[in-house]
Formats: sequence, structure tokens, C-alpha cells
Amino acid sequence: MADNITMEVLKERLQARQHKLTTQRRIVLEVFLTHPGQHLSAEDVYGILRGQSLDIGLATVYRSLELLANLGILQKMEFGDGCSRYEIGTMTPDAHQHHHLICMKCGKVEEFPDDLMDDLEKDVAKKTHFRIVDHQVKFFGYCKECQ
Repeated sequence: MADNITMEVLKERLQARQHKLTTQRRIVLEVFLTHPGQHLSAEDVYGILRGQSLDIGLATVYRSLELLANLGILQKMEFGDGCSRYEIGTMTPDAHQHHHLICMKCGKVEEFPDDLMDDLEKDVAKKTHFRIVDHQVKFFGYCKECQ
């Protein structure tokens, strides 16, 4: 979901929400910009930063991720394994999220970009008079390599 998103755009999104782009937030966001399409946990981000010899604590990574998720800059996702993962959020508030395919053996997460839920969403909204603003779909199974 991070297509065409730059650090400048992310900085503007932070400033629009009355927050500064601190050094710690910048290096955390750089991880997501340099690892597009990956769904990273706090431990993943911390490991990448430590591998780059950057001195940042795991608690700082957690705090940065939570703030960025609360501001809508990152999207926080749960895939049923007790580990929160993050990715850069959509640029438009009305955009639907893509769907995820989660391998129950190796834990790999793949994105499925087609939104096949529009008709179902409209039907549910009509029948329940519920204004749906978004949905998430997660498919659990086995990837090609683990079958």
C-alpha cells in the first residue's frame, strides 16, 4: 500500500496531526519505505534497525509504531498469531484495505489486492441500515510452498 509514498508525504501527514517527525519516527518509517509490501512486527523493525547499527530501543520502536498507527499513518493488523504487524496506511480515508492470505504453516502473509466484497458490503448495509466505512478480509490456509 506504500506506492508513491515518500518521507515528505509522511512528514506532512504527521504535521497535519500536530506531531513532529522525530529522528526515531523517521528511521522507523524508513524501514517501511524500504520494505514495501511487507507486514512488519515491532521485533522485525527493531531487528532491521539493529542490523543497520542504528541505536534505538525496542520500547521506542513500539511507542513509535503505536503512535503512527493511532494517527493513521501506519495500519496495525492482527493475523491471529498474537503478533501485531504494521504497514503504511492508505492515503485516502475512504479507500478499502487490501485483503491478506495467511499461511498457517510458515506464517507468510501475502496481499490480495482485488476487492471482491463490494456487493456483499452493499447488501449488508442495505439490510441492516449500517453505514460501512471499511472491512478487512483474512484468508487462512497454506501457501504454495507449504502445501
